[in-house]
Amino acid sequence: MAYVKDRVRSDGSVYYTVMWRAGGTAGGKQDSEVFDEEEDAKRFKDLVNGHGQNWPPGWIRGQGFVADRRRAETMFESFALAYVGRLTGIQGDTRAKYKKQVLDNMVPWFGPYCVEDGEGSILRSMVQDWVNDLEAGRLAPLDPPNRKPRTAYKPKTVHNVHGLLSAIMQSAVDAETSLRASNPCAKTRLPRLDSTEDEEEIVFLERDEWAWIYCLPDDAKDLGETIAETGFRWGEVTALQPRDLRRRNGRPAVRVQRAWKKDEDGKSVLGAPKTRKSRRTVVITHKLDQMLRRRAQGLKRNDLLFTGPEGNKWDPGTFRRLRWLPAIELAAEKYGLIKRPRIHDIRHSHASWLIAAKVPLPAIQRRLGHESITTTVDTYGHLLDALDDEVVAAVEWAMDPTAPLPGFLERSGLASATDRLPQVPRQPSGLAQETWKDASDMPQDDTEHGDDPVFVVTLGGREVPFTDRQHAQDVAAQWNDDHEEETATVRADGWSEEKIARRGALRRPRPSPA
Repeated sequence: MAYVKDRVRSDGSVYYTVMWRAGGTAGGKQDSEVFDEEEDAKRFKDLVNGHGQNWPPGWIRGQGFVADRRRAETMFESFALAYVGRLTGIQGDTRAKYKKQVLDNMVPWFGPYCVEDGEGSILRSMVQDWVNDLEAGRLAPLDPPNRKPRTAYKPKTVHNVHGLLSAIMQSAVDAETSLRASNPCAKTRLPRLDSTEDEEEIVFLERDEWAWIYCLPDDAKDLGETIAETGFRWGEVTALQPRDLRRRNGRPAVRVQRAWKKDEDGKSVLGAPKTRKSRRTVVITHKLDQMLRRRAQGLKRNDLLFTGPEGNKWDPGTFRRLRWLPAIELAAEKYGLIKRPRIHDIRHSHASWLIAAKVPLPAIQRRLGHESITTTVDTYGHLLDALDDEVVAAVEWAMDPTAPLPGFLERSGLASATDRLPQVPRQPSGLAQETWKDASDMPQDDTEHGDDPVFVVTLGGREVPFTDRQHAQDVAAQWNDDHEEETATVRADGWSEEKIARRGALRRPRPSPA
């Protein structure tokens, strides 16, 4: 190991010599460097130790890193922090996290070096040594000797931090006046990602397991139910407001148009959702719609639907500690639950239930607000063995012109794609969910309806039947609210009330047969 030895000149002044053996071997060449200040000597000693008992790359004996060749703005710390500060399209807490990564996990290794080619530049070998140190939890060359041990990072964390460093160095390559010829992070050997690592981090709950956990206190039960039925992220569901309750094609829905974020100081603020496609409208069940509208009663349009014990936004840590973990423990004690899901695993479980029900991945992608279908496949692709029967049925149908059309294709709405093909026997579609048809398409045989009345709502010239009066009234009221200005305009243009009714929302109960 390198060490510092103080010496006295003939004039009585003290100087400091850093001494070491090249490569750290007993037979290695004895090397040394002289400093006038003890602190400079200790700093250089740490650099030698950090580089395996060798001269730090770019150091010129007796001169150091030549100052006039290294501009202050291209020294690693200032350049990296400036890069992070210029990033756009990221949340404040993400920017703060990147800055912390630079200061804690990069500067202690690369602080004395610059991003430019030449003397004192960051080299590829230095990046590889840095990656190895992060994985092993070794101290950095500039860490103080009394620093507490570093944590050995998991492979995924090493990949993430290396990705940030690579982006910083690539910006030096891509600068308008290029600062260096190549990225020193290229071809770094990174620790192998265990293929099961991500899967182990996700806990998928079966439906009965979710029912066990659904013993949350009353002020948290509705929140848990909303996540389970929609797959919303925590920051999305806790940002919902009464004005987000909508209708889409006559069905109850929720509009996701904001989410909780953190600024650079760690303060929670309302902002845009995570990505462009996270801004979405999600159809929900009538049961969930009724619950959300019940919660919205008496609230202003921009009040929060879900609030914590003190009436403010739910803090995720508080919810986890006071509501979620006790529910997990109770389910374990009462029902024998052995899984330990996080709150975010409710979202993952929602997706797994959709896959088990044969919902196509593009529909799941849109519902979850994933920016790319790749994210959906990477996260849930291992669950797709639930679709093996459908895959086999589709192949058999494609290879045999006489085979019946698979039922799931009938339900997908793609059956019309076969209209030009020779007609073959087709099995019934077996629709389990409610479907809507124009009134003209519905059977008129009185015996089919029995004594039950049908309530028809006219939506934009299309008649939609309902078996429930309240449901029909809700749809009609929502349609009229959504098209109030439009209706006023056509009325002012002289449209007759009959014509407005034909294109608007008019409830016309069909009487029961005598």
